[in-house]
Amino acid sequence: MVGPSGGGKSTLLRLINGLEVRDAGDLNVLGTDVPLPVDGGEIHAPLWRPLRQRIGIVFQAFHLYPHKTALENVALAPVHVNAIDPEAARERASALLRRVGLSDKEGSRPRQLSGGQQQRVAIARAMAMDPDILLFDEPTSALDPEMTAEVLSVIRDLAEEHARTLVVVTHEYAFAREAADRVAFLEDARILEVGPAERVLTDPEHPRTRAFFDRVL
Repeated sequence: MVGPSGGGKSTLLRLINGLEVRDAGDLNVLGTDVPLPVDGGEIHAPLWRPLRQRIGIVFQAFHLYPHKTALENVALAPVHVNAIDPEAARERASALLRRVGLSDKEGSRPRQLSGGQQQRVAIARAMAMDPDILLFDEPTSALDPEMTAEVLSVIRDLAEEHARTLVVVTHEYAFAREAADRVAFLEDARILEVGPAERVLTDPEHPRTRAFFDRVL
């Protein structure tokens, strides 16, 4: 999902994970029709609880537990949410940290890690629940160019597996053109255009999409 800041990209991402409520429109997540909220707009917890176990999310601000090591951050949810044996969860957490290039940082706490390393721990944590959908909310916005390249490399590797759906809110348009199958352009809380990444990013059909990319690319 691409487009100007404030266009609704992060809000749409949070709707997919039940972190925001809507007041109109249809929403289907993983084959489940999510009804409009009732009783003052409360999230329907019994419906969302099993869905969220199948959806991972990576925030731009990392949101790691500062008092826990990288390994503990990754292993925490499988133990407390899915009742996985703690030793098995630690073994999987170790494998995931190795996968994102952090096998030597298992015992490090977030303050001992760079921004790029913290975001890679956050990706491993999201992967620990083996989600069907993995959401990324501007995962590189707080990183310098070198750290951005580290994180985008990990996301690119996940995309190439085709094992799950990845939904990425990003301003990294070269990355989107390279890694995405489809791109949606949002502005003013509307999807103005959606289609194959190469076409939308290089030869868009909607006049607003064309004007935006003519200016920023």
